[in-house]
Amino acid sequence: LLTPGSSGVISPVSQSVGTRCRLVVCCLSASISGNTGVLHVLETEADLDWVLKSGPHPPYMVLMDASYFNRYTVMMQLKNSTRVTGVAVVIPSTGPPQGFSPHNKCPNQHTGVYSDSYGPGLADCNVTVWNPLGNGLSFEDFKFPIFSLKDDNQTEAIRKCISDHNVGNNGSAPAYPLCAMQMFSHMHAVTSTATCMRRNYIQEHYSLNPESVCDPLGDFNVWAPLLPLNVTSKGHKANESVVIAATRLDGRSFFWDVATAAEGTVTGFVTLLAAAHALRSVTEQAPPSRNILFTFFQGETFDYIGSSRMVYDMEKKKFVIDLDNVHSVLEIGQVGLREGTNLWMHTDPVSRTNASVDEQVRNLVANLKDSVTGLGINLAEPTVSQPLPPSSFQRFLRARPFPGVVLADHQSSFVNKYYESIYDNAAYLNVTYPSDLSPEEQLEYITDTAKQPFSFSGFQVTQMLYGFLIRTNNSWFRSMISAEDVGTPQYYVGVSVSMTRPSPMTRLVQYLLANLTGTVTALNQTTCQDPSSQRNESKELYSYLWVRGPQSANSTNRDPYCVRSTVRSTLAISPAFELREYESKVYSTWTESRWKSSIKARIFLVASKELEMLTLGVGIAVLLVSLLVTYFISSKAELLFSSTREPSGTTY
Repeated sequence: LLTPGSSGVISPVSQSVGTRCRLVVCCLSASISGNTGVLHVLETEADLDWVLKSGPHPPYMVLMDASYFNRYTVMMQLKNSTRVTGVAVVIPSTGPPQGFSPHNKCPNQHTGVYSDSYGPGLADCNVTVWNPLGNGLSFEDFKFPIFSLKDDNQTEAIRKCISDHNVGNNGSAPAYPLCAMQMFSHMHAVTSTATCMRRNYIQEHYSLNPESVCDPLGDFNVWAPLLPLNVTSKGHKANESVVIAATRLDGRSFFWDVATAAEGTVTGFVTLLAAAHALRSVTEQAPPSRNILFTFFQGETFDYIGSSRMVYDMEKKKFVIDLDNVHSVLEIGQVGLREGTNLWMHTDPVSRTNASVDEQVRNLVANLKDSVTGLGINLAEPTVSQPLPPSSFQRFLRARPFPGVVLADHQSSFVNKYYESIYDNAAYLNVTYPSDLSPEEQLEYITDTAKQPFSFSGFQVTQMLYGFLIRTNNSWFRSMISAEDVGTPQYYVGVSVSMTRPSPMTRLVQYLLANLTGTVTALNQTTCQDPSSQRNESKELYSYLWVRGPQSANSTNRDPYCVRSTVRSTLAISPAFELREYESKVYSTWTESRWKSSIKARIFLVASKELEMLTLGVGIAVLLVSLLVTYFISSKAELLFSSTREPSGTTY
């Protein structure tokens, strides 16, 4: 990922040769022909010294357990060495007890609301360090690729290759041939977003065969008003007051596709999905005085891409409502690791200096407390004055003062010990299942986490947690999506080159939200796709989705249906790219490099330099002899290949 003044890169990867590898972070990436080095296992401090100083066969490819990868000092020593060409990390399922977070201590600190002009004493985590375990490893500028490996039989094959060929006797240097690894992960882009976007422009306008070198991060926001809104008219809606109920959809880790973001992301949007479903039946009987806009933002991990885009669109009258229609914001953050029954209501102390905003916040807090009566939840406010935690609400406050609350399981610093790391997974949330259950039985098994008070519907919550954290390809999810949307969602926001279709993750949430809040209709597939000719149906007020439906009893066929809902999706790409402000200090400017070749790795045996030179010498000698023989034969061809002619008068 490229940011102004930085050349760090994080990107998705493909399956490797022999072992499933995931490239995660590099700066210059691998060379176009791949990075190659002799494999060495890092298990002790002596191994580290061997790689950095005493080993006689550099450069090295380092295979390490996660215990060394988790140590910032070790990774910095490898980064600053010229003897390292790549790293492969074996990832366990559980994290270190002391915690590990490769993110910053102050996430999104430069694109939130607090600055020199707004609550300067609260900026840069001066009051509360939200992520005290953050070491910033994900933002370091590595000159070599780093792959992650599963601890399985294929990883053991790599270890065996190393033990058979790369371990000397009695501490001596190993003899050739040696086990080596080659990593392929070459990228187009370098330096910064401004540079790569300028190169894109040159390619698009002056090249006969244009080829982009990077793409902005982005996807789509998913949103659904509780009461339908006419989407054909943009901007202000008269007599419409809206409460935005928000959460984020994306997460990250050092390794993009091992970013389950269980506590950091999944607990929040699963809670909002469950709340939207619960409110549907309640509001059908008693419509609320204000509309509620359930909103799922994409790209929030990377400087609030989704929320900044929605606020921008509201300001420019490009969204279904504008900022004047927004009454307040209620955001659900990390809510899965509560201590006891407490959930904390965070508010902004700066906007509350306005008497009107403060009164509305007090009313909002009181209403929230009343709404959880009898649910076993204790909503409390932090005991000290502090800024808002990293949250989408901050982007709304950058536009104007709004009353709002951010719900979270932490009073001050994050309870999450593995924020934005590979260890923020199902096991960390205690989403576990008895070993004797089948996948279908696990889907219906209500875990202790799903029984917690924040879960409005234990059965549906357990199905969603199972689907998002354990097995996406399950019968419940398959029954609620379209046939073409069966895929593996990732929490990394990624890029969408055409920006015409949401990612699998976004589509899945879109379909789930539609099923949980919508109504099944009698429309067939054709009329579902175009209901304009149907009485009492309106594409201006509703969206229509054709879903696969459940599998019929005793049959492989399904019972598809059309669901009508208010669910929509709109573009979540930073306004900086529309404004061409690639060095913006206001909006996110994250981009991802295009990849020059497939991303893969292979292991092989490498011979000694002496043997390689001998082989080269013999090859050259054979070539020269071949040339001499060819020249001799060519020069004597008439003599060597001539045939004796018979006299023309000879008869038989």
